[in-house]
Amino acid sequence: MPHLINRIPATLSDNDHPYLTGAWTPNFDEYDADDMQVIGKIPDDIDGIYVRNTENPVHDAIGRYHPFDGDGMLHMIRFSEGKAEYKNRFVRTRGFEAEQEAGRSLWIGCMGNPKKSERHGWGAHSHIKDSSSTDVVVHAGNILSTFWQCGEGYRLDPQTLDTLGIDGWVPLDGISAHPKVDPATGELLFFNYSTHAPYMHYGVVGPDNKLKHHIPVELPGPRLPHDMCFSPNYSILNDFPMFWPQAALDAGFYIPVFDKNMPSRFAVIPRYGKPEDIKWFEAESTYVLHFMNAYEEGDELVMDGYFQEDPRPAPLKSVADEYQAMASNLDLHSLKTHLHRWRFNLATGQTIEERLYDEEIVEFGTINQAYAGQKHRYVYSVTGEDGYFLFTGMIKHDLETGATQQFEFGEGRYGSEAPFIARKNATSEDDGYLVTFITDMNLDRSECVLLDAKNIEAGPVCQIILPHRICSGTHAVWANADELSPSVQTA
Repeated sequence: MPHLINRIPATLSDNDHPYLTGAWTPNFDEYDADDMQVIGKIPDDIDGIYVRNTENPVHDAIGRYHPFDGDGMLHMIRFSEGKAEYKNRFVRTRGFEAEQEAGRSLWIGCMGNPKKSERHGWGAHSHIKDSSSTDVVVHAGNILSTFWQCGEGYRLDPQTLDTLGIDGWVPLDGISAHPKVDPATGELLFFNYSTHAPYMHYGVVGPDNKLKHHIPVELPGPRLPHDMCFSPNYSILNDFPMFWPQAALDAGFYIPVFDKNMPSRFAVIPRYGKPEDIKWFEAESTYVLHFMNAYEEGDELVMDGYFQEDPRPAPLKSVADEYQAMASNLDLHSLKTHLHRWRFNLATGQTIEERLYDEEIVEFGTINQAYAGQKHRYVYSVTGEDGYFLFTGMIKHDLETGATQQFEFGEGRYGSEAPFIARKNATSEDDGYLVTFITDMNLDRSECVLLDAKNIEAGPVCQIILPHRICSGTHAVWANADELSPSVQTA
């Protein structure tokens, strides 16, 4: 049964902001729930947790609100022996606690003038609050929640969702969202970026949660990297022509521009390499939010990700005037995203690029994480609603045959990034499930949905009705029970 654990005091006003209403309506209640209504049958051949990060602003913004400003909240569902338990908790960041004490927002959002922040916080970009609302991974037995503008990184207990605090190894400039966990070694690979030289750092944290490696990565100026990739022997960072102009920074404004006449650059670093070991590769001008995977093939390092045809699209006319610029930069159709492949020849320094599929507007993909760093065959991407940052369905790409399968969530139903779960004793790369939270605006509820990864077109294996309608979100992670701290492993 659902149990209301806590109701966070909120001062958010009612308004018509497209990312504070509808499927983006914030949550302030924290629940524990078991014995939930189930449509279908929960598989008994999976054991672990699905965790999704969402943005839930508790107080009115000082300036214009952007959905990436909202306070981080984790939603977790635990599967074991054909049963499921759910809970959700805010990430108790230092910024969240300070604003709870003040009863109002203290930091400007990412679209505002930093001079209007009442407080300055921590990390490389202290003019905005580290809301820990962007990405989530599991490393060294615990959940790690991160922020896109290089926050502190917060650990949470995977049984209780209690915020455990900040790791002592986190560098002064923080860590970006999208650190990567290598399943073969248990290592966490991370980067950060800042507005001061050398503008980027790269590091490795061991499976014991201790910093093993940390080096500067010199860039020509401040950049806005969002993701990275790795293979067994290399890490791949990026220098895209998306950046804050120095003149704007000097005036106190963080307004990114995209220069289509500049190439994209990729830094290939041996996992424990030194700055002088970095090899730079040039490629077609673009911006990439998310990469899928990388692997080594002879002299080549092969990397897949989501290429943007139009990284700075024109304002989106289908929304209200004041939101048009923001909406276009959140709209997959405006950005024209598609699956793309880069091949970096480590012997010759040559880059070869290939568009993998022509017809789909896709992003936020996942793979079977057992193949991270290895050659993979299947990618599971989301499709987006035209005009809004909402996910309307899934596409499975078979990179070997070119075949695709598609599943639409349905009118008024919006999902989240859907990690792959391998069945116990799986016999193939796609032998398992995809898991997602879906917000259903028609029935005013949310549910956890499992799809058969071999046949997503068949529709849900099961639907687990959550105790409340949850806010739409972005990133998510699956972790098997044996990856978690001992308190939540199956006995």
